[in-house]
Amino acid sequence: MWVWALFDLPTLTKVERQKASHFRNDLLDMGFQMVQFSVYLRHAYSKEKADSIAAKIGSCVPETGHVQVLFFTDRQYQLSQSYHGARVRPPSQQKPSQLTLF
Repeated sequence: MWVWALFDLPTLTKVERQKASHFRNDLLDMGFQMVQFSVYLRHAYSKEKADSIAAKIGSCVPETGHVQVLFFTDRQYQLSQSYHGARVRPPSQQKPSQLTLF
């Protein structure tokens, strides 16, 4: 399961910029990778874990921010297409490194 966080945060004042930067750092601390400036991506091993991650994101959103959390299965993510210039680039097949406990 892939968790995507898409957000639109105000950045007009210094305080708003600091809150937006703090939110982006929170996403990075949660294991997200930046896809585009306001689009972050993370792999989760189950729907339950993805829901837990979404709840964490919700608790970090600044009061004037807007955040969408989207969920995609591995299969749906593999069907996505990414364009870089005029070339089609397939989605990364490499999953982020994860800690595995036995």
